[in-house]
Amino acid sequence: MRRDVSLGRWKSYASISQQSRHQICHLILSLLSLPPSLSLSLPLCLSLCVSLVKFDDCQHSKAVDFESSDPNFSVRPDGSVYAEQEVANLSDPVQFMVTARGGHDPHIWETTVKLALAGHPPSVPVSQIGVEDMIARAWDSNPRVIKFPRKHQRSSSANGLRRQKRDWVIPPINVPENSRGPFPQMLVRIRSDQDLEKGIRYSITGAGADQPPIDVYNIDPVHGKMFVTRPLDREERASYHLRAHAVDMNGNKVESPIDLYIYVIDMNDNRPEFQNQVYNGSVAEGSKPGTLVMQVTANDSDDDTTANGMVRYRILSQTPHMPIPNMFTINSETGDIFTVAAGLDREKVSQYTIIVQATDMEGNLNFGLSNTATALISVTDINDNPPELTARTFSGEVPENRVNVVVANLTVIDRDQPHSPNWAAQYRIASGDPQGHFLIRTNPVNNDGMVTVVKPVDYEQNRAFMLTVIVSNKAPLASGIQSSLQSSAGVTISVQDVNEPPVFPSNPKSIRFEEGVPAGTTLTVFAAQDPDLFIHQTVRYSKLSDPANWLRINRTNGQITTMAVLDRESMYVRNNIYEATFLAADNGSPPASGTGTLQIHLIDVNDNAPVLLPKEAQVCERASPRSRVNITASDADADPHVGPFVFELPSYPPSVRRNWTASRISGDYAQLRLRIPYLDAGVYDVPIIVSDSGNPPLSNRSMIKVKVCPCDDNGDCTTTGAVAAAGLGTGAIIAILICIIILLTMVLVFVMWMKRREKERQAKPLLIDPEDDVRDNILKYDEEGGGEEDQDYDLSQLQQPEALDHIICKPTGVRRVDERPVIAESQYPIRPSLPHPGDIGDFINDGLRAADNDPTAPPYDSLLVFDYEGSGSTAGSVSSLNSSSSGDQDYDYLNDWGPRFKKLADLYGGGDDD
Repeated sequence: MRRDVSLGRWKSYASISQQSRHQICHLILSLLSLPPSLSLSLPLCLSLCVSLVKFDDCQHSKAVDFESSDPNFSVRPDGSVYAEQEVANLSDPVQFMVTARGGHDPHIWETTVKLALAGHPPSVPVSQIGVEDMIARAWDSNPRVIKFPRKHQRSSSANGLRRQKRDWVIPPINVPENSRGPFPQMLVRIRSDQDLEKGIRYSITGAGADQPPIDVYNIDPVHGKMFVTRPLDREERASYHLRAHAVDMNGNKVESPIDLYIYVIDMNDNRPEFQNQVYNGSVAEGSKPGTLVMQVTANDSDDDTTANGMVRYRILSQTPHMPIPNMFTINSETGDIFTVAAGLDREKVSQYTIIVQATDMEGNLNFGLSNTATALISVTDINDNPPELTARTFSGEVPENRVNVVVANLTVIDRDQPHSPNWAAQYRIASGDPQGHFLIRTNPVNNDGMVTVVKPVDYEQNRAFMLTVIVSNKAPLASGIQSSLQSSAGVTISVQDVNEPPVFPSNPKSIRFEEGVPAGTTLTVFAAQDPDLFIHQTVRYSKLSDPANWLRINRTNGQITTMAVLDRESMYVRNNIYEATFLAADNGSPPASGTGTLQIHLIDVNDNAPVLLPKEAQVCERASPRSRVNITASDADADPHVGPFVFELPSYPPSVRRNWTASRISGDYAQLRLRIPYLDAGVYDVPIIVSDSGNPPLSNRSMIKVKVCPCDDNGDCTTTGAVAAAGLGTGAIIAILICIIILLTMVLVFVMWMKRREKERQAKPLLIDPEDDVRDNILKYDEEGGGEEDQDYDLSQLQQPEALDHIICKPTGVRRVDERPVIAESQYPIRPSLPHPGDIGDFINDGLRAADNDPTAPPYDSLLVFDYEGSGSTAGSVSSLNSSSSGDQDYDYLNDWGPRFKKLADLYGGGDDD
């Protein structure tokens, strides 16, 4: 057996009828499915529906009897709980039992109903109370208390009544969102009827308890009270599925887990939100009423199955109010905007601004939330305005023979949208120009028509043109729109006479002549005509271009005569045609001139003898298949004055025909070869007579230089043979070899002399004893003082003296040997920057000679001044040159300075040599 108990809550008001109360009661009970025990906050009125008890047994019995233990309340067969008498004040909660019996079933079922008073709300008409407000008021009352029902089974056996296993059934729990608390707020109390027999611990699991979002719900483990800990938001989560568990103190399961379904009741807490704040739409001007313009859409995050999420649309305002304030309407449910009136004209109003409001609660402005958006409706253009010319006639003028000149400008007015096909004008010349001299182009900026000359006009043929022009749009006119009478106009074009240049009737003019005509021959008359028929003018001729300077033209009549012989083979003739250009000028104001080209087609005559090719050849000295040369000829004339050619050897000198023979291969080629078995190597000039096929034929005696040389097995000339064939005899070859040998000998002698001189320079003795040569050890440069061996000199004078007066005042010729003289110094030789090793000795010798002959130099070789840097030094002594010469100084410490000072240690440290 299974039973469901669902109780609803209601607040009564005396001002409503009983029938209305029944309807509202069932409405709320359908929204709230509550547990079997409920605390109600209401003043109860007689015969008012308080609750609803639903009963369902396994046998689906229709006849169910309910009995209430409290006479003040009764339960009707449909499960409705009614107050039998007026109960205006409930200071204490009222609790009674409800028993259900089936018609033919001996079993009974019981449940507990608990009523409590929470407050006395004011009497408000039902029409002013929203369903959400009713639900919120009902939920803010005392929480529900759920007891596990007890099921009894009557038995006719000896055991009497028998207790069956309990079912744990809890209906869904509805919780309104955005509750103000206080929190935690109790929802239900879960109890097991075994809590009287043993200690029970309750727990819940699932999303919202121990799973994210965590701790939205919790339960008192001892008393089974389940709480919600914070306000809920249906838009974040609309329902929760929890499982309730009951265990004993040892953790053993007492009841099977049951499912708890918690539904968050939607509240109208979200305004409709438009997808865009500004919507852009368009509608063609002249559209009929009912034309769809655009659609706006607003979304409400509330439950769209309830009035909270049902959005309705309406238009708040339209700007401008032309031609009427309500040009558009909107479908309240879909947001589609339509036209409702005719009269849309883009030329008057190009855009409308509409403020659209979206309201939930099915558009109820008292309870619903609203939001607004802007709809911009552009009125698109149609071609409902034909173009109109601003004048009935236009005029212009053009000089003759001018092209691409604008002669007239046609202005037009079109009220359609600028720079659109409905506005762009097209012009057409309907009559007055059969030969197509004019074309009207449209200015894309201002839509004007530019009458342009595309074919030259002649004043002598037409002095004026009368044109009929029609203008239209690129796009056709809208349906029902007729063309305007002002769409056509007349255009008068006057032609101005100008001085035209003379014109050659045939240009270029072609004539045919044989080449070779003598000078002074008249070829033709190349005259020009002046197109200015109404003005008498004189034409004069001159030559403008004559590359070969063959022609002359008469200045008055244009007669062409030759100045030289015409040659078809000239470099100035191209494809047998010679071109010359002449100028014809009139005496008009201003003067005008024209040019003409004369083309002379020169007919070829046989005036060029053939020329033998090639000019040189090479054959072997012995007759063989390789001792042959293929020859041909070239002729500057044209056919038929060229080949086939005739090749023959002259009879003089006789050696030509004795050594050579020529045989014909084809019409243009012949073969020259040796007639004798062997011919000495050398160069031979072989004359050959070549004749063409002209009438009469022309002949030419040409020479071919043939090199005869010894050949190897492959038939190629050897090197010696090539030299011999070049014309050098044995004596010449020997002379060349002797010259080469002499040249090599001279080069060898020069090299030997250079090496000898080098040895002599290196062999010169140096001033230094070879035993004292330390070039391999230490090289000293710019020595400014004596060494340790100069012990007999007073070197203290090298220090800066305190004054120079005692030196300057000394008599001439009396000087100290260790002082620098103040008189002019002698010039010492300059040492080269990179001297040759052999020049060092020469440099030192030159320095010694200069010092010996210098009266200002000290008499000691060790005190030569090579570079004087000033009169003393402020630094004092620069070395230990003042050390005593007693020789008792200890130089043993030099042995500790490393290998670099080993040589000094050996010299001064008292080594083994001492």
